[in-house]
Amino acid sequence: MSASAPRQPAVFFGHGSPMATLGSSYVAEWRRLGVALPRPHAVLMVSAHWYTEGSAVTAMEAPRTIHDFYGFPEALYRITYPAPGAPWLAERVAGLLAPVAVAQDREWGLDHGTWSVLRHVIPDAAVPVVQLSIDATRPPREHYEIGRKLRVLREEGVLIAGSGDVVHNLRAIQRGDGVAPYEWAERFNRFVRQSIADGDWQPLIDYPALGDDARLSVPTPDHYLPLLYVLGAAHDGETRAFFNDEIALGSVSMLGVAIG
Repeated sequence: MSASAPRQPAVFFGHGSPMATLGSSYVAEWRRLGVALPRPHAVLMVSAHWYTEGSAVTAMEAPRTIHDFYGFPEALYRITYPAPGAPWLAERVAGLLAPVAVAQDREWGLDHGTWSVLRHVIPDAAVPVVQLSIDATRPPREHYEIGRKLRVLREEGVLIAGSGDVVHNLRAIQRGDGVAPYEWAERFNRFVRQSIADGDWQPLIDYPALGDDARLSVPTPDHYLPLLYVLGAAHDGETRAFFNDEIALGSVSMLGVAIG
């Protein structure tokens, strides 16, 4: 790792269906973001697809590409993202989160919440990537506070990223061309975007109190919580740039935001 680096942003990606990585309209925005961002020393990713009891970080030198989905075209299963790992970053994360125990994991790898977007943001796969798991036993505020503890990594050249969807209701998805979003999905997505634009994190941390729109948009917390890590890693007054502000399949938000 170089001794100095520009401060990295904190970025939330709405990753959507695994199919989104295969030439969808969202890919162009991920690629544009990758060109615009300063080159990081490493990426610390919080993906919706590593949802565990307890905290863990990937600590291997060469994480495998995980195809954690079923019934999709063969082309998706042939994709690899051979980014190196960063054991030094795994140890740094554990130190920052102490006294919380953070397991040094050497089995998981990079799941599709990570590689489906990073293969477009950093297509050469030359930047080390570490994943931090989401501890399912913790309430939303503690996920936000973990992001606060990790914020210093941005000053050390580490891109802090979350990958999920602020609206993610798979039971309500609709397939076909020209599918209109549900009104509750649009309202909740709009509320999340406006709250981020206003720098008002509190209602987003306490999202279960937001009523039926939140209940329908976030039936399970796994895809929403990565956003709280990114908000926790933000500094007051930083710029916020939104991308891919669309709702796919009626009930899956692709909204992304780069902070800083």
